[in-house]
Amino acid sequence: MHKIVDQAAWIEARKALMVKEKDLQRARDALADERRALPWVKLNKDYAFEGSDGALSLSDLFGDQSQLIVWHFMFGPDWEAGCKSCSFWADSYNPGVAHLKARDVSLVAVSTAPMDKIEAYRSRMGWSFPWVSDPSGDFGADMAVHFTADQVASKDKLYNFGTLPAFLDELQGLSVFTRDEAGAVYRTYATYARGVDPMNTVYQHLDLVPKGRNENGQGMAWLRRHDEYETA
Repeated sequence: MHKIVDQAAWIEARKALMVKEKDLQRARDALADERRALPWVKLNKDYAFEGSDGALSLSDLFGDQSQLIVWHFMFGPDWEAGCKSCSFWADSYNPGVAHLKARDVSLVAVSTAPMDKIEAYRSRMGWSFPWVSDPSGDFGADMAVHFTADQVASKDKLYNFGTLPAFLDELQGLSVFTRDEAGAVYRTYATYARGVDPMNTVYQHLDLVPKGRNENGQGMAWLRRHDEYETA
């Protein structure tokens, strides 16, 4: 049984928590400033992507914007469907694309699956956000989200900045890039594993309700693709 109080007592408890929430928000703002102040690394390598209309370079993914967010979507060449966890995150991307563009940001998902599989899965999910193929896996390898069978077998800590083993050949992550007026591209930020948690809008809402995420140590075993819940 949860503690039950009257309205006045609830307001007092809520105001006390609000002080901590404001402290956390100020800490988040300060951390965001530090994140933006990170040094950049210039990319001097050409990457070849395949889009719905043909070949693309990394610079092409920016479109008319000077900033680019890449969601490394787990979807390998031999997979029948995209990762259900990555799909959970991606369900919130469609409505955000226009807002990001208004702030000089492009959002693109990248997978090693071929475009025919990407297009079929995107259609199934009802998504329209930009999504391209990294057919060689070269980009994913350099961004530390695509791994060879030998790397997975080695159990070496190759993921999440060398803190976790590469336990699958495809792993999730997010990378941020900027492009200067001369066309040079720089990687400015990246995050992996639970570092992508804040980008999941459903989890942020679940954190507000009494049962929370309610995963009870089972991780994401409850999760389904959004069109699978009725048949699960």
